[in-house]
Amino acid sequence: MDLSAAIERFLVIEPGKRALIPTGFSIALPIGTEAQIRPRSGLALKNGITVLNAPGTIDSDYRGQVSVLLINHGEKLFTVSRGDRIAQMVIAEVLCVKLVEVAELSKSTRDTGGYGSTGNQVLEQNGAFDNGTD
Repeated sequence: MDLSAAIERFLVIEPGKRALIPTGFSIALPIGTEAQIRPRSGLALKNGITVLNAPGTIDSDYRGQVSVLLINHGEKLFTVSRGDRIAQMVIAEVLCVKLVEVAELSKSTRDTGGYGSTGNQVLEQNGAFDNGTD
């Protein structure tokens, strides 16, 4: 769902600055769900405007007004006017888990490969990946 700014008239966000924008509504989510606040791709592409803590989370026990924390990563002033679509909200299920301490984790194909390693194991297994070492 699109979220719109519920401000009196307008608000200007300077480059490098952030602003908390009210949406004018509150929600009561079912237990086991959350609302995720996500950026609008058009605002990001055209103006460098994004949700600072993306995705922002609204917990099921929160009853206050939904607000959106925007930041201007662009180079120009950005004006938010009343009714402007500023973000998107997705309602999602949340799994409640119990963490258990173990001495050792089970092995996986990826194992400890970190940033940028997703999918490389399949390429290596098929002989299509060369990491530059012999």
